Amino acid sequence: MRILSYLFLGAALATAAPVEISGIYPSLTYFNQEGECGTGAVVPWADRLWVVTYAPHKPGGSSDKLYEITPDLKLIIRPESIGGTPANRMIHKESNQLFIGPHAIDGEGKVRTIPYKTMHGRPTGNARHLFDPSGKIYQATMEEGIYEVDVKSLEVKELWRDTHVKSDSRLADLPGYHGKGLYSGQGVLIYSNNGEYGNAAHTKPETPSGVLAEWDGKADKWKIVRRNQFTEVTGPGGITGNPDAANDPIWAVGWDHRSLILMCRFKGEWHPYRLPKGSHSYDGAHGWNTEWPRIREIGEGNDLLMTMHGTFWKFPLTFTPENSAGIAPRSNYLKVIGDFAKWNDRIVFGCDDTAAAEFLNTRKAKGKIAAPQSQSNLWFVDPAKLDQLGVVIGRGAVWANEPVKAGEASDPYMFSGYDHRGLHLTQDGDKEVVVELEVDKAGNGKWEPLAKLTVPAGKELFHVFTKEQTGTWVRLKASADVKKANAVFTYRNEDKRTEAQDAAFAGIGKPGATTVTGGLVRALPKDRKVLGFSAATPDGSDIGYYELDADLKLVKKDDAAALAYQKEHTAIPANVLTSDAASVIFTDDDGKKWRLPKGDPAFEKGGTFGNYRVAREVATERDLFNSNGTFFELPARNAGGFSRVRPVATHNLMVHDFCSYRGLFVISGISTDAPADTGRIIKSDDGKTSLWVGAIDDIWKLGKPRGEGGPWKDTAVKAGEVSDPYLMTAYDKKSLTLSSDKDATVTIEVDISGNGSWVVTDKVEVKSGTAYNHEFPAEFSAYWIRFTSDKDAKATAQLSYR
Repeated sequence: MRILSYLFLGAALATAAPVEISGIYPSLTYFNQEGECGTGAVVPWADRLWVVTYAPHKPGGSSDKLYEITPDLKLIIRPESIGGTPANRMIHKESNQLFIGPHAIDGEGKVRTIPYKTMHGRPTGNARHLFDPSGKIYQATMEEGIYEVDVKSLEVKELWRDTHVKSDSRLADLPGYHGKGLYSGQGVLIYSNNGEYGNAAHTKPETPSGVLAEWDGKADKWKIVRRNQFTEVTGPGGITGNPDAANDPIWAVGWDHRSLILMCRFKGEWHPYRLPKGSHSYDGAHGWNTEWPRIREIGEGNDLLMTMHGTFWKFPLTFTPENSAGIAPRSNYLKVIGDFAKWNDRIVFGCDDTAAAEFLNTRKAKGKIAAPQSQSNLWFVDPAKLDQLGVVIGRGAVWANEPVKAGEASDPYMFSGYDHRGLHLTQDGDKEVVVELEVDKAGNGKWEPLAKLTVPAGKELFHVFTKEQTGTWVRLKASADVKKANAVFTYRNEDKRTEAQDAAFAGIGKPGATTVTGGLVRALPKDRKVLGFSAATPDGSDIGYYELDADLKLVKKDDAAALAYQKEHTAIPANVLTSDAASVIFTDDDGKKWRLPKGDPAFEKGGTFGNYRVAREVATERDLFNSNGTFFELPARNAGGFSRVRPVATHNLMVHDFCSYRGLFVISGISTDAPADTGRIIKSDDGKTSLWVGAIDDIWKLGKPRGEGGPWKDTAVKAGEVSDPYLMTAYDKKSLTLSSDKDATVTIEVDISGNGSWVVTDKVEVKSGTAYNHEFPAEFSAYWIRFTSDKDAKATAQLSYR
């Protein structure tokens, strides 16, 4: 009967053997009518996979749906759907129900729904009840609404009022906003939020923001645990709740402008730790662009999977302050992930792929592209591949341009899991300061001396950690009060990539080649659910207008109006990049110049097509920047913007345009003789043009980031005038050449945090006619580098990244 009932539950949108590319099934794409369509929760239950999607800021419901996905990958829209902005999920063992969004689903797949008029708000978390765990659960909203739900009747009792509700009921009145996590244990209910109101939060990532708070279920006020941005709150029991609620640890994950923050509540006390950031795309103080980082079991025994700031982390199920070893980075990623679970031997990631609204993520470099329809998809990944995506980097601080008291220990900072580890130290006093490093070797809370470093006044000290300097956590203490100190860690794993590209990219054109077709690509709006493609030849002549559908059929359409609209409203802006003899130059929306490495000379003339797409949003509030044959991850302006750009891969291919569609990454600029057996080249029905499709995280396999350039090349420089900043972060083998036609002292500064924290790293005496060459240590990294000469001269400062 249950199988037959599917005929009445909704339309199955997939075929018996759906098309799949890089773990993405276009037929599983979900859409809504709002500005964003993210995946709020993904849970295997009742022999199916259940998914809820969310729209932004919809506490009373939306066009989003509850989806049921069958083992043969049929997507069923449940008629009980009421939409909203849900990201909560919990399995209540005693009643054998999955609570997901506003729905309760029993073990047979029967769905009941709590209307938003009964439980108003944007549901963000569930937790086991403190006093009646078998009969009730808690449900929290993003605006601090806390409800009590009877698991049998679904009767709702308001405990704390959602701020969207107008009534005289009590408010939690917590600092911050944009609630994320909820969990219970050790006699308390724990709630987190990760945002802040106000203009400063929209523009400055260092704005104080967010909160971690707890409530004993009886008091009239919440207790503030820490005033920082927090997302996930969970424990070893995961979405079923801790099995030993009184004693099991509770973990909360968050961040500030310095680094990631991990809090552990154990034996009634909270303990802080800090970890590096792999990406800054999540850093907005408003909290909008983090989605829902999670810690979940994926069938790997005592190793859980944690997602946070663009890194897949191995997280030990046994983590406590008495046993804190075992956290390790697995790989970096570019997808935006809302939730994940293991299902049928694969990890299923629910993503946030294509949004109609760019929110605060606008910039001139992208041009004015007509909005697509909001859409997202699932990403199925073999567990073994979680260690094979992006090369791991980690940047973070315990002190960031801030006062430090003598003898006061910093938070413990992660000290294991990376091949190369370095530390930038600065202090602004008028005499040297000794910084003592202590290490917790075994992760048992026992600290011992590691090193004593003497930090000069007004100049950075860079310390390389040797392989013999091991441990789980490291912490710092200063010998004297300092008004402004920096302690910034730069970690990375060995980048074993070469210049070689994966065979999956065969067929994308080379720069300067003429046997290619390109054109403009855009996911279309208004429930069209197809991708529009205005194909063109290298000289700009139209080939025609095409549409790509869910089956990845690229079909020519006789539609002159659609062709004209596509060309006008997906146009590539001109002169986004310029260059001189020294390097590529990008000028941001604030008029600031940034310099990047050069690639193939053909790119400086606009490549094959005379102009190519430089910047575009490829996941919600995440941009990809394409300069001179290198793809870069580009955070939104409110998350640091171009100052925190990061190279992903150097491709040296003629990528004409790119976008996201049905969870896929689409590229135009394909050779006319592209091989048909790669599985990635989609040729049109008339054989005149093609597109490449894959996952955004495929691009790590394009080749190791590399390039040549710098701020000066036989450049007439003025004494005391600082050069433009030149990108340094996330490159591997780095070397520097300095020369001058006059004897000069060249001051070298690096921005160690990507926020304008410039420090002097060296002063070099450059002799006329003699080049100064320097190979940077493998551990050395900074975000940007710049130079100043003490003499008017014709000077060169060039860096080689290999």
